Amino acid sequence: MTTTTEKAGVRQWLSLGVLTLAVMLLAIDGTVLALAVPALTAALEPTATQLLWIGDIYSFALAGLLIVMGNLADRIGRKRLLLIGAAGFGVASVIAAFASSAETLIAARALLGIFGATLMPSTLSIIRNVFLDPVQRTRAIAVWAAGATAGAALGPLVGGALLEQFWWGSVFLINLPVMIVIIVAGALLLPESKNPDAGPIDPMSALLSVAAIVPLVFAIKQLVGGGAVLPAAAAVVISVAAGLWFVRRQRRLPVPLIDVELFRVPAFSGAVIANTIAIFALSGLLFFFSQYLQLVRGFRPLVAGLAELPLTLASIVVILIIGRMVLWWGRGRSIGIGLLVAAAGLVALAGAEGLPQYVWLGLALIPIGLGIGVAMTLSTDAVVAAAPRKRAGAAASISETAYELGIALGIAVLGSLQMLFYRSQLRLPDSLPAATRDAVTDSLASADRVLADGPFANVLADAQHAFTVAMQFTSLAAAVLTAAAGILAWRLIPHDGIRARKDGAEAVEATRS
Repeated sequence: MTTTTEKAGVRQWLSLGVLTLAVMLLAIDGTVLALAVPALTAALEPTATQLLWIGDIYSFALAGLLIVMGNLADRIGRKRLLLIGAAGFGVASVIAAFASSAETLIAARALLGIFGATLMPSTLSIIRNVFLDPVQRTRAIAVWAAGATAGAALGPLVGGALLEQFWWGSVFLINLPVMIVIIVAGALLLPESKNPDAGPIDPMSALLSVAAIVPLVFAIKQLVGGGAVLPAAAAVVISVAAGLWFVRRQRRLPVPLIDVELFRVPAFSGAVIANTIAIFALSGLLFFFSQYLQLVRGFRPLVAGLAELPLTLASIVVILIIGRMVLWWGRGRSIGIGLLVAAAGLVALAGAEGLPQYVWLGLALIPIGLGIGVAMTLSTDAVVAAAPRKRAGAAASISETAYELGIALGIAVLGSLQMLFYRSQLRLPDSLPAATRDAVTDSLASADRVLADGPFANVLADAQHAFTVAMQFTSLAAAVLTAAAGILAWRLIPHDGIRARKDGAEAVEATRS
């Protein structure tokens, strides 16, 4: 009989490599497109609305379908859904790479989001079922989380390298050989697992889960993109109404899509919040830090990607230290410590952004990578471990949905703060033409385009200074939020390590004396 103390062997660790490769590729795909926008705009000539859909449809489909796909994995088999998703993702990547029109690229991006939604919860749920020993499972999730973090950071590096040599479609075509490896190795190495007692998926619940998430993501993107407030407000109302209806329906169903009662457990809800805030800080940082490196420091895309490597390498080091941290401090304190370390790194980054030498930036990225890596690993582990093995897909989908919402919120909230601070710091001469003034106020990228070679080139230095100061304020705001999440995790999530047991024993001894 299988017990929870059964140790994983070589086959299980090799299967983890396949799962990590899948999530790493998804993370790269989420950040690589931004660099290709100028080239694909020149080739396909999309309208402004079409360009927004090219960027947004992927996250709409991915975030909206995670809960449904996590439950589908529990029913038809996690390995089966993973292999189907990998094949579909590869085909969609080819369609995107050779798209001859904006409409075709939008459709291909939608397919990438749909198939991406089959991959993400499947990877986590398979880890939950393959690694039964808690210590090994935590280390396995650390590897998985490092893959996700590394993928997000490597996106600009990979994109920069490809775009310097090939056409814009290469950023999608790179997915194909990786997906072939995942399919072949996955078919040989991954075990099949599913929920033997699963009932049918409730169609209304599936529809409500999509209606609760997609409008929220839409509202966030509207606000950060400077869109109309009324559609964003209407989307929030729809999202809240659908979410409340979804929760009420789950409480009545014998087999719900999500066991909403889990959120009454402080450790579970605390872990979800910690996971969301961790990726919130990381995604917002990476989005604007890449712009800072290129537009203020003058780094080429490839060099900018290399400059972010300290963060990636630090997140990989988490694999080596995570087991000892949990053993000594337990999950709650380790997550809290990780977020507080990341907050300290964000404060250091705010100071380093005003210094001329890159070395201080690189050093500041190290505690951010370490802290976020620890927090993401252990909060994900806490969420996945809270549910029984047979519902691993559903639990994984909760963690992944928190991850996707954290990305959207990070870019939206920190993006809004960044733009607010940037515009408040601008000091433009009265002689600047109205059209140029509007471009400079819109963004630093627009300022760089209109000021670089014109008669007002000296204004560009002022705009770069304003962007730098805005980055410093934004980094400090992210630090405050991350520190608050660390304190919350410390208080809500149980401390079950050696230090916690020693503290408990000392307290008991004190009451006896």
